Amino acid sequence: MVKIKNKKALVENTRSKNDKQARAFALDALEASLNAADPVEVVKSLVKIRGNSLQIGKCKFSLSQFKHIYVVGGGKASGKMAEALESILEDHISNGAINVPYNSGPYKTCRIEIKEASHPLPDNAGMKGAKRILDLAHQAGESDLVICLISGGGSSLMPVPRGNITLIEKQQVTGALLKSGATINEINTVRKHISDFKGGWLAKNAYPATIINLILSDVIGDPLDFIASGPTVPDSTTFTDSVEILKRYHLWENLPNSVKIVLIDGQKGVIPETPKKGENVFRKVHNIVAGNNRLATSASCNRLKKAGLPSLLLTSSLEGEARHIGTMLASIANELRISGNPLPTPCGIIAGGETTVTVIGKGKGGRNQEIALSAALGMAGRDGVVIASLSTDGIDGPTDASGAIVDGNTINRSQNLEVDAESSLANNDSYNFFLSLNDLIFTGLTGTNVNDVSIIVAI
Repeated sequence: MVKIKNKKALVENTRSKNDKQARAFALDALEASLNAADPVEVVKSLVKIRGNSLQIGKCKFSLSQFKHIYVVGGGKASGKMAEALESILEDHISNGAINVPYNSGPYKTCRIEIKEASHPLPDNAGMKGAKRILDLAHQAGESDLVICLISGGGSSLMPVPRGNITLIEKQQVTGALLKSGATINEINTVRKHISDFKGGWLAKNAYPATIINLILSDVIGDPLDFIASGPTVPDSTTFTDSVEILKRYHLWENLPNSVKIVLIDGQKGVIPETPKKGENVFRKVHNIVAGNNRLATSASCNRLKKAGLPSLLLTSSLEGEARHIGTMLASIANELRISGNPLPTPCGIIAGGETTVTVIGKGKGGRNQEIALSAALGMAGRDGVVIASLSTDGIDGPTDASGAIVDGNTINRSQNLEVDAESSLANNDSYNFFLSLNDLIFTGLTGTNVNDVSIIVAI
């Protein structure tokens, strides 16, 4: 069970009895969302062996039809997925290789080798692990099964730069995209076209083996070719799309020459496009979305309902600039208190998805902390209304916090401490703002990753 480590302190870290109660409800609901997306339970619910029969979701096979079963993949949740899968398949697994973030283990696997690597910027360990995965894919033949465990974070954890692009140059491109305000789909479009692993290339390496993708989605709407940049599914994007994205965010001119050469050669047809829909390499590929943000947000909603609070799942497709989303959530919170619309109080409103932060300041923070800070400014002075937001992987931006919690007294408390909320927001310094108030949410690495969850509770 994943717990919010400082939950008790967060509940008590306010004066109002109503605020304390609302904080307790919100934090309980966040914990419910984290545990609903537990990769171990998700895998165990989908993978079954009965005699000589293997069932994975709706896919059924005879174990005797496969000479070997290989397990490959990567992402923030893939280590736990591998652990659960090996506990079910045991010695049916011939070999395996998975890439996970540093310090996310330990994992109890014998047949599946788990390597730690860097996220969100790729590193040499990730590249070595990804090449090991490709080696296993090459070994797979027509009578073999490859089970691919994919989850959010896989894009940076499995880097194999294309052409003459170096790992350092790939790091530069990734870092620039992450700071630009580009969406995850835009970022992954570029990643796919400067990679020999993503965008369907892993599937091409494994062909003609049977492939089953077990996917824990961290991308809104579950578009398969954007989750971990779709290493085993057809790519819907092109080299031209990648160039347009880089130009849109004013990154093209400063790109390393090797990256420009690959993208331009791709546009000209000098090098092949990523594998597309209808190609034979995908003929024996089966995709199963094992969990997503809707699973997590629904669990939050149900937890509040069981606690006696009428609750509404507003969306699991939340997108936009984090500070603007914070303002919107504050406006909903204000409406709840003023008019009882869209639900009479006490109640809860849940929204999930993934926002972006355009970094213009020199501070420290993450998108959920920025949502919370913006929301605090918009609902200052309201009693009995709380907004809490966290990243389900436990890492909000380049920080050790998973998110933050605010109420109507947050701004007053910051003023007493002489910490300016508006300047902190302008400087993208939400982390230090909430650190001074002791209102950061800490879960540690959760082992899952299904985007973000934001909760409004009004008492």
